[in-house]
Amino acid sequence: MSRAEKKPIIAPSGVTIHLGGGLVSVTGPRGVLEQSFPLEFVQFHLDGSQLSLKAANNSRQARAIVGTARAIVDNMITGVTRGFTRQLEISGVGFKAILEKGTTLNLSLGTSHPIRYVLPAGIRVVVVDGVKLTVEGIDRQKVGQVAADIYAFYPIEPYKGKGVAIVGKFVRRKEGKKAA
Repeated sequence: MSRAEKKPIIAPSGVTIHLGGGLVSVTGPRGVLEQSFPLEFVQFHLDGSQLSLKAANNSRQARAIVGTARAIVDNMITGVTRGFTRQLEISGVGFKAILEKGTTLNLSLGTSHPIRYVLPAGIRVVVVDGVKLTVEGIDRQKVGQVAADIYAFYPIEPYKGKGVAIVGKFVRRKEGKKAA
């Protein structure tokens, strides 16, 4: 029995967990998240507000999926209670972001045309001063993917430091060429 199987997930007050086949649904004050899991590898047991996971068989894949499923369900509970955020910062002359109609992010990142990024459902972006972005949502995977997509348009470069940076991620700065 793995450590993931030994530690049950306890839902805080205000959060309800529903099981239906391989579908796990978590409802909380911020919304509803659903995720399906393969029943041939993982079994769920709900006892009030306590959810236990167990490997369906003793295969290596089943034991691995139990740990992954436990982490995903735990993140779903965190998402519907507190939510997730990622912060980005844009640096460079003329580099900026504008949020249009709350669903489209217009990025000016030194290209000949503005980059328009349509936000997926359930994700909100807050732009401060045109250069500080906060990506918010209840689904951890979506929040991280949107932040990675925005970062991928112009990753911060090591020489001048221009581009989109994920706050907290270290970028090693390099020295430029020396004049002879």
